[in-house]
Amino acid sequence: MVRAYVLLTVEIGKVESVIEALRNMPGVIRADAVTGPYDAIVHLEAKDLGELTRRVLHDIHNIDGVIDTTTAIVVEVDEE
Repeated sequence: MVRAYVLLTVEIGKVESVIEALRNMPGVIRADAVTGPYDAIVHLEAKDLGELTRRVLHDIHNIDGVIDTTTAIVVEVDEE
């Protein structure tokens, strides 16, 4: 399993609809609107790097209002 945080830049006035679309997308653990240099952060999970790439490039980038993404792949997980 591969996990990543995807930071999104979204068109003005479209954050709410983008968050709603993200929350209905398979593999999304959490999607939140945030303040700062990005408009939304998504915690995403996929079976492998190929699936993760497809989710970002084909699913997230095709949501109306998404301008840009920055993906941070989780490299170490603290399993409690």
